[in-house]
Amino acid sequence: MLKKFRPEQTDRIIEMAWEDRTPFEAIEFQFKIAESEVIELMRTELKPSSFRLWRKRVNSGISKKHLMKRNPEINRFKCSRQRTISHNKISKR
Repeated sequence: MLKKFRPEQTDRIIEMAWEDRTPFEAIEFQFKIAESEVIELMRTELKPSSFRLWRKRVNSGISKKHLMKRNPEINRFKCSRQRTISHNKISKR
């Protein structure tokens, strides 16, 4: 069962899910939803063709959505120089 999010939260989750370098763990940290819930949200919010394209990309070698695929030297969710994003609960360093 999907949790209810405000429209701006749903938009931010989708945006984070589309970003190749944002791991599912960052989405879970910020919104308290597991990878399976992100997948279900994407399935319900995107057109079927867009969802298939996203899943193909996530499961390919291009995306770094899973921490085990990332370089172990990267230990943060975002660039240290990234400006604060509105509605983003992860504070600036």
